[in-house]
Amino acid sequence: MTTFKGYRRQDGKVGIRNHLLLLPTVVCANQVVNRIQQQIPGAVAIPHQHGCSQVGEDKDQTHNVLVGMGKNPNVGAVLVVSLGCEVMNAEQIRDEIAETGKPVVWIDIQDEGGSVNTIKKGVELARELNQQISTIPVEEFPLSELAVGVKCGGSDATSGLCSNPALGKTSDRIIENGGSIIMGETTEVIGAEHILAKKAVNEQVSQKLFASIKRFENEIERMGVDMRGGNPSPGNIEGGLSSIEEKSLGCISKAGTAPLKGVFEYADPIPGKGFYFMDSPGNDIECVSGMAAAGVQVVCFTTGRGTPTGNPIVPVIKITGNELAAKNMADNIDVDTSSVLRGEETLTQAGERIFKEIVEVASGKETKAEILGHQEFSINRIGISL
Repeated sequence: MTTFKGYRRQDGKVGIRNHLLLLPTVVCANQVVNRIQQQIPGAVAIPHQHGCSQVGEDKDQTHNVLVGMGKNPNVGAVLVVSLGCEVMNAEQIRDEIAETGKPVVWIDIQDEGGSVNTIKKGVELARELNQQISTIPVEEFPLSELAVGVKCGGSDATSGLCSNPALGKTSDRIIENGGSIIMGETTEVIGAEHILAKKAVNEQVSQKLFASIKRFENEIERMGVDMRGGNPSPGNIEGGLSSIEEKSLGCISKAGTAPLKGVFEYADPIPGKGFYFMDSPGNDIECVSGMAAAGVQVVCFTTGRGTPTGNPIVPVIKITGNELAAKNMADNIDVDTSSVLRGEETLTQAGERIFKEIVEVASGKETKAEILGHQEFSINRIGISL
């Protein structure tokens, strides 16, 4: 049985990293958090532009993403930093993350008397939290404890021909071992949703998938715009993808052949084991951030054109089927599957290499994005700013 090395959390979940997360509840706290991070080696931060002037579903979504990032099993402890007058309820965020049993501390800039005092206090607290999580032992776990996000970005013709279906073979292996596969990108299922819906375990799941597509199409219609030019992007088109349907047919192959067990909302907790679809934007960073907030421990990201982006708490494995991209962006690409297009390897064999890479990364091997310090994070926005 294939296993990986990780960290057991008090709520029973397993992390493949042991991060101290510095979490600002509002954009106004970003600089304080950044200064704390500079003095705490190994700590990760998630500066963002939200947290105030939001109401309704938009406010709830920001709250859910911040809580989800704190609850992710790759996080060992959390320092929450608030300003004091934002719409986010910092105390509630702290308490919800603390439900996992991990240590969570909250400090407020206004209560501490300004940025300098908060930075000093934050550094002290962060050092204490780092010391606490440093004693958590590394243990061996079965692959059934692993949830893998599958994402594509900067796609070209090789994505649908090679890297995506190769990743689909990997997805089958993960699910065969009892793990979970999470696919997102609602915008990049358009035109192929009927194929994905046929994999649904029942009519209810099928209709929920169709509803997520319809909701996006209605919003585009309300705005009176044409999504072409935005998706497929200019780079997608230059790479040989002439329509969203072509892009979508390649996109859905990442999930392999397993039945679709459910559709869930952006950044909501993963419902269970097997293959699930998260209703999310196609935007690379917003989608990966939503997956991390949902609880995936690792993301497999296929790209034809090449992209350097990562995530603060989740390792992002970059996979390409484009030989030129693999050479030109060698410092960003983890797995090159272009040998399939040259007839030197089968999709199954390429999928096996991706599978081995996941196991190694889950056991501590750093991805190229981690080595380079790519920690991109962005929350999907729903409504207007007040």
